[in-house]
Amino acid sequence: MCHRTALANIYSLPAFNLYIALSMLSPPPWLKSFITEEALPATFESLTMDYCLPLAQSIVSWAQCHGDTPLVVGVNGAQGTGKSTLSKLLSLAIEHGHQLRCAIISIDDIYLTQQERADLAADVHPLLMTRGVPGTHDVSMGIELIEQLKNKKATQLPVFDKAIDDRAPADQWVSVDAPVDIIIFEGWCIGAQAQPQQALDKPCNRLEESEDKDASWRTYANEQLAGPYAQLFDLIDRLVMLKAPDFECVYQWRSFQEEKLRQRTAEGSGRRSIMNDEQIRRFIMHYERLTRWMFEEMPKRADCLLELGHDHSIISKHTPDR
Repeated sequence: MCHRTALANIYSLPAFNLYIALSMLSPPPWLKSFITEEALPATFESLTMDYCLPLAQSIVSWAQCHGDTPLVVGVNGAQGTGKSTLSKLLSLAIEHGHQLRCAIISIDDIYLTQQERADLAADVHPLLMTRGVPGTHDVSMGIELIEQLKNKKATQLPVFDKAIDDRAPADQWVSVDAPVDIIIFEGWCIGAQAQPQQALDKPCNRLEESEDKDASWRTYANEQLAGPYAQLFDLIDRLVMLKAPDFECVYQWRSFQEEKLRQRTAEGSGRRSIMNDEQIRRFIMHYERLTRWMFEEMPKRADCLLELGHDHSIISKHTPDR
């Protein structure tokens, strides 16, 4: 019978032999193309062979245990950890290596529109104008998208354009026309749980200290986690966590991410929401509380924990025995 402890069996002798075999194989052609298209370092190839392909095999095993309903895999990681890259890589590995269809949903793509966040900022707290924290996503949309895919219906996946800080027009959304076997749901707060109420009393950074003196913003976000977000995250069958070594790395990696966005944005296009270093540091403060809380509590319950080094490489993989 398949159950949550099945993951522990991945490292039984037959599965471990598969892991060794995968590591010894030459990289598949699609991987070389992916590394080139994503402008990834040469070391990414060995990381994929050592960690990512075995994880893809684990996901396939989970899906086989799951029955006919598509498996929902949550991929959690702080800003800049590489969760979107990992999700795309896993999808390619599963589709090319196992002939299973995947759909990727990013929690970033279900942000409330700019106007909806402006209304929320006016009604609840000004800090809710900034996208990202629980309360700034269209949770009902996320639930509906996952349910449609689980019911094997054709689905239009929204796209959020960070360069203009707003949802892209519907004609730019991604069509999923055929049934999928696996849904990868990725994002910085995927699977997060609410903090204990007493943890909210003390501000965790300058932003909270100066702009959330009465703790109403962080309390609202925490209530959203305990309520509607819990319903959304209950749809996740398995949870993968990419864990940064510390919070300072989150700032550095998010800065690198913004630079890549800046390079992709054509000069003179009228897009004005690319952030400078000072804006990035303030932006990251919005996520610091929940990120630190996830660092503390999520590793022990994730189905797969990938720990990152300061050089952004994967340094260890843990699969808790359940």
